[in-house]
This record gives sequence, structure tokens and C-alpha cells, in this order.
Amino acid sequence: MTQALPQFWYERSPVPTPLSIAVHLGWLNGEPSADGVAIRSLRTRQPMADATQQLEYMLSHAFRQGSSAPALWARARGADTRVIGLTWTDEVQQIVTLQQSHIRTIGDLRGQRIAIPRCDADQIDMFRATTLRGVLNALSLEGLDDGDVTLVEVARDQRRLYLAEAHALLAGQVDAIYVRGSAGLEIAQMLNALVVADIGFHPDPAIRNNNGTPRPLTVSGATLREFPDIVSGFLQLVVDAGNWAASHPLETIRYIANETGSAPQLVRAAYGPQLHRKLRVDLAPESLAGLASFNDFLLARGFLDNSVDIAQWVDHRPLQELRTAPSLHSA
Repeated sequence: MTQALPQFWYERSPVPTPLSIAVHLGWLNGEPSADGVAIRSLRTRQPMADATQQLEYMLSHAFRQGSSAPALWARARGADTRVIGLTWTDEVQQIVTLQQSHIRTIGDLRGQRIAIPRCDADQIDMFRATTLRGVLNALSLEGLDDGDVTLVEVARDQRRLYLAEAHALLAGQVDAIYVRGSAGLEIAQMLNALVVADIGFHPDPAIRNNNGTPRPLTVSGATLREFPDIVSGFLQLVVDAGNWAASHPLETIRYIANETGSAPQLVRAAYGPQLHRKLRVDLAPESLAGLASFNDFLLARGFLDNSVDIAQWVDHRPLQELRTAPSLHSA
């Protein structure tokens, strides 16, 4: 008698990823394949207030692509997961202020107050980590660090990203705020904000490195060990979706707009004209170095209790094996 397969799940952050492209293309619709395998979205389950709770499913049979911080946090706590791919999609990372401010350059931030969102309810406060990382990277361009500014903690508004920081800026409680991606760019535009710095497309990847650069594609260790063919098939779909996007710029913008809940023009502005070419899956040395650097940052700043051994966490074999396998979908 054939043993019944377990239920497989996937989860994605509402950001640009090749996994989201595969979903919008209908390649991952939750229906069983010809061999009876169904991989369903965790979004079909009861919603969870804290996104890190979803990582408990990583202990069984699940795939995930999204922000680095929750994946690193889970691994640092002993979660049996493996990284099988990375996607580096650059995005706007701005420090902004009000038009009437005297702040014009990064150097002008010396002695000023910068908002840092905080949410104690989250098991890992990834938005606080993201903002702190972006602020420190920007300050480093002028030889500054957090000792040269005042970091003002602002209770994060869980209804909308960057809303609490925008209110603090308007109320004169802070002098500058950090925003990222299409959601952050929309807030900056609503404020008619002055951009002090935008490090999202800086030539040095170490400056661009943050929670979403790169974004890991992870799988539970049990799935990789027990069902390598299913892992290979899932990875092939995601790789194919990234390759498909590279030759379909207009459709990619539309799909990412739907995924992020942002208007297409905001998507174009936030992720750049090469977005459709920045959704490929690899394990490039630059991306691996970025993941390791972000791990070191999270550990140094108290977001992780233990360091993650990136070399041990990453499994190159599934992606290497795909290089000799035919694509399931033509580009």
C-alpha cells in the first residue's frame, strides 16, 4: 500500500519574489499535480497576527520565500530549514525629511532624531531591524554611526507600514524617517518628503544589504531529506518564474503591483526599471555574503540569540541539479 503524502505548504512575503510570480502565473494553484502532489498556500489558513508564527510550519513540510530576518530568527532557534535559493531584488531605501527641514545631506543628520519603529509583540521585530540596518548603512557613507544621531523609538502602526513614523515626523517628534519599497515610497510621496539619501541602488552591495536583499527561499529539512523530487519540482517552478519575468516586464510589473498592493507606477519607481530581470534565483557569492552580513548585524544588535552558520544552512545541491534538468515552462 502506497504511503499517503503529507500536506505541503508554501508561504511568501507580499514583496517582489519569483515565488509570487509563479503563483500569479497559476503554476502553484494548490491543486494536485499528475502525481498527486499538492502544495498549498499558508494564506488559505487562519491568518496569523505575527508573521514569525508561520515559521513553525517550517518544522514539517513547507517552503518559504521572503524577508531574511524571520528565516534567520527561526534557524537561530533551531528550526530544521535549509536555504535552496536566493533572490536579490534592489528597492528604494530612503531617509527622508520634511521640505522645510534644514537637513539636506547625510552629514546634516548628525545630532538629529531619526525614527525607529518598534513592536514588542513580534517575536522578531523585523521592521525595526530593517530600519536600523538601513539607517546605519546610510550614516556609514559619511563616517557616522548611531552615536552621532538620536534614535527615537516609535510604536509601529500595524495597520500600515511607515504610518507611525510619518505621524512622528509631522508632529515634530523626529527629524527624519527611513522608508523602503513601494509601501515606503508611497508614504514619502504623501508627505511630499525631501529625500536626504537613497541607498537602495547604491553601487556597493554592502550598503544595499538589508532584510530583503537578499530574500532566501527555504524548505524544511524533513521535506528535503524525505522528498527531494518534490523540492526539485518546486524549485524548478520558482526558477522558471524568475526566468519568465526577465522577458515579460509589463506583466511582471502588474503581478508585483497586485502582490504588494501598490500602484504600478509606484512599483516601477520603488524597484527600478530592471525589476523584471532581478527576480532570478541563484546562490551567488555576493548574495551569500549579504545573507551572512545581515546575520552578523542581527546578532550584534540583539535580534538573534545565536549566530546562524550560513555555510551549513545553505544546500547547493537542488539548484545545481536543476542546471542539467529541462525547464518545465518555456520563457
